[in-house]
Amino acid sequence: MTGARSRTEVADLLQPQGTGPLWGMASSDLNATLLAWPAGHELPEHANTERDVLLIVLEGSGTASVEQEQHALSRGRALLIPKGAMRAIRAGRDGIRYLSVHLRRHGVQIEARATDLDA
Repeated sequence: MTGARSRTEVADLLQPQGTGPLWGMASSDLNATLLAWPAGHELPEHANTERDVLLIVLEGSGTASVEQEQHALSRGRALLIPKGAMRAIRAGRDGIRYLSVHLRRHGVQIEARATDLDA
């Protein structure tokens, strides 16, 4: 995946080639990642416990399983996945290219434990 981008840059999301994360952009509020997977590739079931995630399909097709409910994905379709929902994504016969957008996660915060404050 290429490096940091200007917030005002216009991106061509159909140009990057390859598989996996191909492009990304972050602002102080949002993260966006372009992902592409070959035919039949499957992302194992997992959950984002912190953020809702919006998937926007740019090319190809696939299936998203969200809490064991199947959702057909195809070009021009969007799917909002609520935080905490278990999900898996499987690319269709032509593969799939989609944009994943969510609120930005901020860096790890180290907090003092109550016992540390009493010392």
